[in-house]
Amino acid sequence: MEDASAGQLKRVIETQHGAAGTLVKSVRVLRANSSQTDWDGVVHIFDLKGHPTANRAFAWSSRIVGGAQPRFFAVLQTGQIATPAQAVKAASAAIRKWGTKGTH
Repeated sequence: MEDASAGQLKRVIETQHGAAGTLVKSVRVLRANSSQTDWDGVVHIFDLKGHPTANRAFAWSSRIVGGAQPRFFAVLQTGQIATPAQAVKAASAAIRKWGTKGTH
């Protein structure tokens, strides 16, 4: 289990989403896929100020398979993504769909 500081993740949210973030709490998320652990880490929950569509964001860091450095994730809370576990699941699905480099 790897974890970035709340300050690092706050900067990621503010850079990626253009809204000020205030840490609310941090929670451990353990995603199990069949009999294996898919992901185990800490997700930080931030309230957002100044974002046009979201009031909250979920942020964490994690190594990507085959990568040496951790990658930072900042996922907005939306109608389909309401919990930290759902945010991790959505990010995992995006990596499977678009690869580790994203859509660019």
